[in-house]
Amino acid sequence: MSEKLTMSTKDLTQENIKKIRELFPNAVTECVEDGKTALGIDFDILKQELSNEIIDDKKERYQMTWPDKKKSILLANQKINATLRPVKEESVDFDNTQNLYIEGDNLDVLKLLRETYLGKVKMIYIDPPYNTGNDFIYNDEYAMNSEAYTDRTDYYDEQGNRLEKNLDSNGRFHTDWLNMIYPRLKIARDIIAEDGVIFISIDSCEVSNLIKLCDELLGEKNRISFVTRVAKTASNMGEYFAESLDYVICYAKNINKLPHFKVEVDSSLYKKVEIEGIHKGEYFRDDVAFFQSGLKHGGSRYPIVCPDGQKVNTPDNKPWRANEETFNKWKKEGRIVFKKTNTSPLIDEETGEKAHWNLYTKSYLIERQENGTQPRNILNDYINRRGADLIKTFGIPFDFAKPLELMVFLIKILNDKNGIILDFFSGSATTAHAVMQLNAEDNGNRRFIMVQLPEVCDEKSEAYKVGYENICEIGKERICRAAKKIKDENPLTTQDLDTGFRVLKLDSSNMNDVYYNPSELEQNLLDVTVDNIKHDRNDLDLLFQVMLELGVLLSSKIEEKNANGTKYYCVNDNDLVACFDMNLTNDAIVEIAKLQPLYAVFKNSSFGSDSVGINNEQIFKTYSPSTVIKVL
Repeated sequence: MSEKLTMSTKDLTQENIKKIRELFPNAVTECVEDGKTALGIDFDILKQELSNEIIDDKKERYQMTWPDKKKSILLANQKINATLRPVKEESVDFDNTQNLYIEGDNLDVLKLLRETYLGKVKMIYIDPPYNTGNDFIYNDEYAMNSEAYTDRTDYYDEQGNRLEKNLDSNGRFHTDWLNMIYPRLKIARDIIAEDGVIFISIDSCEVSNLIKLCDELLGEKNRISFVTRVAKTASNMGEYFAESLDYVICYAKNINKLPHFKVEVDSSLYKKVEIEGIHKGEYFRDDVAFFQSGLKHGGSRYPIVCPDGQKVNTPDNKPWRANEETFNKWKKEGRIVFKKTNTSPLIDEETGEKAHWNLYTKSYLIERQENGTQPRNILNDYINRRGADLIKTFGIPFDFAKPLELMVFLIKILNDKNGIILDFFSGSATTAHAVMQLNAEDNGNRRFIMVQLPEVCDEKSEAYKVGYENICEIGKERICRAAKKIKDENPLTTQDLDTGFRVLKLDSSNMNDVYYNPSELEQNLLDVTVDNIKHDRNDLDLLFQVMLELGVLLSSKIEEKNANGTKYYCVNDNDLVACFDMNLTNDAIVEIAKLQPLYAVFKNSSFGSDSVGINNEQIFKTYSPSTVIKVL
């Protein structure tokens, strides 16, 4: 039997109740809510099941909380009836690209992406509002109706969601910011791959709150680092200190599955020499006779015989870097260098006086290049001015772009050339630029998803004066101009480089309200609303909403085909075949069924006659019995 598509996001509260039912079925019951039957939790029984672990409201516990936190959790779990509508005329290479540029409130966009991209994104980078007192933040509790929106467009997105300045005089200064960021990070956590990572840029105002929040959502054990970045050059701005730093908070989805970060080795530090033995080539002489600060990390202390017979050892009972067996192995391989010096930190084993030998180990360039080296958590080379200067070279006046070098660095240390990179505070699309730049350099196949609210440019800004009405226009134009520059500079290696992007825009569902509440349809309106689809929506709009529900990546290849005069779409090599044409015939359905898709989707009103609708399932049983048939 054909199944009806829901055309909405999942109700996560009900999904969580189902998970509890698997563990404690006796604690889950049915209840009536808003006239509908739904699953509910009997908390008295659940408390009995967990009686030894219950923390009541009066018991102290370690936690982070703020006003409306519970509301933020509910907001993240709430289902929505919305969709992402493709805009081919604003896209670049729509039919072939695997990159996405999505316009709209990132909370709703994340909800729509959650099921389709569940555990599929290798890296998320966001640069959210720093909450300086002048930043705009989303007010998710307020939306205007369409009539009010036409009367006032300042600081509203196209769906009527309000942007507000969170002034530091606001009594809810931190609260409003936390209520904005919490549900977005809660959903983002689900999208990150098990071996994935999230980087968040922030300044000192909210950094402590953000760390506590991420510890709660992602787990303190998954906190990788707290990276300090020199963001500004020296200035006299600041009441007590001139603020020059911001931070990049870094968390893994699962620290046990995240590969180690690597940066390229600086080959200029390595000298080319010819030596005997297995290892030949460039090496770096490293003074690692003993551990720094005398910390013991499992090493041991023993005398070492130097070329003239002097026996040396470490001072103050500090351990050698390696035990005696490993040292002898390194010595045999030519990795140990003895150097005569008057400033040795070592001591003569027999006299206790200062030795006249020092020891070094050799680190070979070829091995370091294979294994890489760890990045430092202090970044000195990525000041903000570079980002603004770069985007202006494209003829785009914009003062708040992140440095391209910073984004290239963060993506590069993952050592993954094929991952999806998501930025849901995209701004000027520096992240997209970095993805294309790196793919051009190392022949990678990384893909980007940029999400940005179409925030209106200030009419006094240079960007507005030269024709950019909102931030999305700046981001899309920056991607196009950066792509041209990359290809112009690397014509031989970028012929197949994906520099396109599909533009998708957040909008209300393609379906009329009656689709979600058929019981409220009066019998005398049946003929008027039988199609259930809004009059201003096209087949491609419907296809993308179906793709979202069925978990088909929005970057999938889409082919438009024809069967006996009937148009249909094949998505991702027939994983999904969708037909929304009217007056479907048996012959057209047979041709579609012979493709043996995983999913076949039709409009309920498309079947040319009742008999065609009845025959539909039998045709698929004959030609493709494993196909799941869906209708809307």
